[in-house]
Amino acid sequence: MARWEPVLDAVIRERGPRLLAYARLLTGDGAEAQDVMQDALVRAFSRGRAFDDVNRAEAYVRRTIPSVFIDHLRRHDAAAQAHRRTRDPEPHHVDRAVVLDVRAALVRLSPRERACIVLRFYDDLTVPAIAERLGLAEGTVKRYLSDASARLAIELDTVADGSDTPSVPIEAPAPKGAR
Repeated sequence: MARWEPVLDAVIRERGPRLLAYARLLTGDGAEAQDVMQDALVRAFSRGRAFDDVNRAEAYVRRTIPSVFIDHLRRHDAAAQAHRRTRDPEPHHVDRAVVLDVRAALVRLSPRERACIVLRFYDDLTVPAIAERLGLAEGTVKRYLSDASARLAIELDTVADGSDTPSVPIEAPAPKGAR
């Protein structure tokens, strides 16, 4: 048995469910999340990398998952991306009460917006760190975060009041000095 095999087994057994949940935040799809996690594990444990403990291995796999997700996007053609953006999310009900379904709202974002939001608010990364991780310009990351935040605010406000329209009217910002 190679010296990395016990660490890989431990990562899959002990940390696999959390890593899969993290991948699902990005992909919005269970099967695709499994593919992304599998590719991240292969990337982490290939090329002669040897980890001496499960924590370091898990951290590396977690850092690799967004990159693998973006790589998957680049390999898909435009039709597959359009299909993924328009697909209805799976319903998610915790109980009969009205619940804000952040996961469903994330699925409705474009994949790159979703990646930026997850890295910013789930991993607590800065804009420069997100830009570096995803290979994007900082301005592009800011735009994705701004657009996604606005869409999430509208969508989650709509979910909260149970209507099809936001409960707070959307207004253009007041001109400078008009307040």
